[in-house]
Amino acid sequence: MRNPFLDPTLQEILQVIKPTRADCDTRIGVIEQLRSVVQSVECLRGATVQPFGSFVSNLFTRWGDLDISVDLFSGSSILFTGKKQKQKLLGHLLRALRANGLWYKLQFVIHARVPILKVESGHQRISCDISIDNLEGLLKSRFLLWISEIDGRFRDLVLLVKEWAKAHNINDSKNGTFNSYSLSLLVIFHLQTCVPAILPPLRVIYPKSAADDLTGVRKTAEESIAQITAANIARFKLDTAKSPNRSSLSELLVSFFAKFSDINVKAQELGVCPFTGRWENISSNSRWLPKTYSLFVEDPFEQPQNAARSVSRRNLDRIAQVFQMTSRRLASDCNRNSIIGVMTGQQIQQSLYRTISLHNQHHANGTHNVRNLHGQSRPWNQQLQQNWSQSYNTPNPPYWPPLTQSRPQQSWYQNNPRNLQGRPSVQGQTWPVITQTQTQQKSQNKNGNRPFKNTPAGSSQNQGHIGNPSVHMNGVNSARPASIIPSQRGQMWRPRHEH
Repeated sequence: MRNPFLDPTLQEILQVIKPTRADCDTRIGVIEQLRSVVQSVECLRGATVQPFGSFVSNLFTRWGDLDISVDLFSGSSILFTGKKQKQKLLGHLLRALRANGLWYKLQFVIHARVPILKVESGHQRISCDISIDNLEGLLKSRFLLWISEIDGRFRDLVLLVKEWAKAHNINDSKNGTFNSYSLSLLVIFHLQTCVPAILPPLRVIYPKSAADDLTGVRKTAEESIAQITAANIARFKLDTAKSPNRSSLSELLVSFFAKFSDINVKAQELGVCPFTGRWENISSNSRWLPKTYSLFVEDPFEQPQNAARSVSRRNLDRIAQVFQMTSRRLASDCNRNSIIGVMTGQQIQQSLYRTISLHNQHHANGTHNVRNLHGQSRPWNQQLQQNWSQSYNTPNPPYWPPLTQSRPQQSWYQNNPRNLQGRPSVQGQTWPVITQTQTQQKSQNKNGNRPFKNTPAGSSQNQGHIGNPSVHMNGVNSARPASIIPSQRGQMWRPRHEH
């Protein structure tokens, strides 16, 4: 029997942890501040400052960190920047940030696999991880954004799982537990292996390790990856043969914790493989040998890297215990306070208690708003787009992918004052799966019909692109990356509204 408290309580938690317009604007302000510091460093002049990670994939919470890549060769050929060179450049940036005086808690993680500079902004104290030429990080962030467009429950599950993991101190790679990326991969794997499946094996979305295709001219490589991914996602979404999964968010969350409650036992012989969408035997997979990690979660976009390589054996047993405890608590007849206690940390709990107190007060005064307990009306898409053009002086705001039919009122292009020609979307037959070799026929598609559903055809920048990923990503149009146009260097991706 379903717990009647679980779904409404999870929605309360999401109301608190989902970012507001102010949270988004704060991060954009931090990026602008960092951009000015980067341009003051002689050896970094001309480099672009690009956010990636959860901010780009729209999987960040109100208190989430900000991942930033300083791209040296944005828009030109992809060149290899050695680890020593990255360390040297970050050292120059560290000195500039110290001299600036507006950045705190500066820490240079010089010997990490990817050298990073950890800082905290003076504005709202946002924690930032800065790296050099992190093209792989940018690519993975976009893939997570594209995957979230398949089913909205993916984003909600990731936000809840990340908050839960932080509350139980198992979302800290420095201390031998999960990083946020590996938690997102576990959620993907859960949605691939539930019955019926919600997400496909990721080889259906992209048929190989995408990082291997980051070669040659950057614009061409990114556009090719986006075109293939868009067509394959469209094909999967329009496949009428697959059975729909109508599980509620609470049912998916409870089954997630149950699935991984014995992860320490499974990990001795099996690895998590989102690329194939199934548990894989480690001993029979030569790419994963020799077995040196306590848990193997293969990175589907940079194979055969292990996204959970930071998890230690001792912590894996503790992680399994937390999964088991949470699974038992949520499966029992627990009340609202018990759910909040197991799913959130102290900061969120205090926020929830204040919110409910305010909610009761508003209800008594006849001003109850069931959609937003923070007192801020949603959606705020139109306000964001207005602020965008005023702040960044760009010819077109970034394209926000069309939403699913369950949220038609949020179709961005219908409300977009900058939709140049306002022509209606083109509908028709589905696209076949596109392979790597077929991307060479891209120019032929530009002159033909575009039967991709819900795709705006108004802007000339969108002509010849298939579906969501091939347009603005992280503020970069894959056909004409803004990062290579000097007048558009401030452009970046902005997350759209989610209920």
